[in-house]
Amino acid sequence: MVTSELGVTDLAPDQVRVRIGAAGVCHSDLSAINGTFGAMFTPPFVMGHEGAGEVLAVGGDVTTVEVGDHVVIATIDNCGRCPVCVTGHPTLCQASKLGTAIARRNETGEEPGPGDLPAYFTYRGTQIPGFANTGVFAEEVVVGQGQVVAIDKRVPFTSACLIGCGVLTGTGAVFNRARVYRGDSVAVIGVGGIGLNVIQAARIAGATKIIAIDNNLAKEDFARRFGATHFVDAGEVAAVGAVNEISAGGVDCSVECVGNTSLMREAIEMLRPGGNMVILGVAGMEAEMTIAPFQLYQNKSIMGCRYGSSRPAYDIPALVDLYLDKRLLLDELVSETYDLSELDRAFEDLETGKLARGVIDLS
Repeated sequence: MVTSELGVTDLAPDQVRVRIGAAGVCHSDLSAINGTFGAMFTPPFVMGHEGAGEVLAVGGDVTTVEVGDHVVIATIDNCGRCPVCVTGHPTLCQASKLGTAIARRNETGEEPGPGDLPAYFTYRGTQIPGFANTGVFAEEVVVGQGQVVAIDKRVPFTSACLIGCGVLTGTGAVFNRARVYRGDSVAVIGVGGIGLNVIQAARIAGATKIIAIDNNLAKEDFARRFGATHFVDAGEVAAVGAVNEISAGGVDCSVECVGNTSLMREAIEMLRPGGNMVILGVAGMEAEMTIAPFQLYQNKSIMGCRYGSSRPAYDIPALVDLYLDKRLLLDELVSETYDLSELDRAFEDLETGKLARGVIDLS
């Protein structure tokens, strides 16, 4: 539902108000709608989490950005002071309201609910939350200063917004988590918006075999444009056997970008001994994966990866530099732009696999 009754709360000292210029349409938005993330996201809440825009106002304690700055919005806030923040893992911060709820779930099993989310929007006299601390399918948002990173104004908002989730997540899996090296081989399961960024990060890192895997043959052109050296049509051949043949015995790194536990198991099986498998796809809250322990006896590793294990204040400017140097493809990720009123059509195109990334243009 698109409404004109939405507002934002007054700024706290450590908060920033941003006019949204553009917002990406991501599968995680669908996951919030269909219940994959559990009861935490119960309507009403504001959708969208991949955004960029211009700073309109800052709280009295804000030191990182100024009015007029162009910024990318990170979806995960951080305090900058707790043990995980100061050791370089801000996306694992548990000092925020949502982080505290997640820590409670890990300790007690109690699932977070809507009341555990920051609520910076107003709707019909009530404060409501935005998805993933943001809610960028709106003309303006209020976020913590730890969520905004100033960027070069040469980057158009329609490209910059994608850095906030899909690009940061996909590239971070390669640069920060798996730490792919020059000459490595990489298999990427799922050639959507996240998978394409895993592919191009592997190319930038110097991987020499980059194997894209999808059951939609139409994704092959996308995959090769972003750096894939091989494409496996999983609808026609067994992916594990094909990857092992291409890589002569298994890849150094595999990344699952779909959120399917059967594919996660295959991602482990296509590793060489000593290889790393990274889970990026979000499975349901109750999903379970079974594997043969012998796979791990061969020094294979399973790596979880939240939000690309990123350090937004460092990684976002680095990605902007790679874009300006024409090494990171952003404009090419944008398959189509939509008005906010066309959001339903954008989701339909996303579900049918038509898009690399769709973008809502609010400029």
